[in-house]
Amino acid sequence: MSGQIHFTEDLSALPDHAFSYRSLTWWGVIGFMVIEGTGFGLAIAAYFVLMSHELHWAPPPLDPPGLVAGTLFTLVMLLSEIPNTMIKRAANESDLPAVRRLMIVMVGIGAVLLVIRGFEFNSLHVLWYSNAYGSIIWALLLLHTTHVGTDWVDTVVLAALMHTEHGETPRRFVDTDENALYWRFVWLCWIPIYLLIYWVPRMFR
Repeated sequence: MSGQIHFTEDLSALPDHAFSYRSLTWWGVIGFMVIEGTGFGLAIAAYFVLMSHELHWAPPPLDPPGLVAGTLFTLVMLLSEIPNTMIKRAANESDLPAVRRLMIVMVGIGAVLLVIRGFEFNSLHVLWYSNAYGSIIWALLLLHTTHVGTDWVDTVVLAALMHTEHGETPRRFVDTDENALYWRFVWLCWIPIYLLIYWVPRMFR
């Protein structure tokens, strides 16, 4: 039939994976971060709207949240970028032994962070149903905890896969690289939330 286009080249030899913007899942991760970042932005906007209706923040007689647990969480999370960057580099170099070791380190760090986060909730000095102030700081902390928890589960699953024969496939290295990218998003989002929960109430008492 005239007008038809015939493809005769064999594409089976082309790779089924790629790093960075050449990967479809990389674009999926970026899209997810945009969506979730918008959610964080809306929650932060709600924080300032509620704050604008109060003479004091936190409303008396409440004290601002304790600094110890939240600051410790922040320090551990920032330091986690060191092994996270090492994982990203090892994944790009297809260094399986290094990826396996570092993934276990990240699983341990994630578990430590979740334990510290439990102490954070206990140090807020307010419950989510007490008032608008309590509701929004609990919402911000819970929203971020959800991201830490889901990424930790993803890291556990990926670490387990990397210790099986699946870890030897090139595609798993791409997954590891993209998991490291998402972890950067998680800790970057925490910085403004940390300031809002722990320091803004100390500035507007």
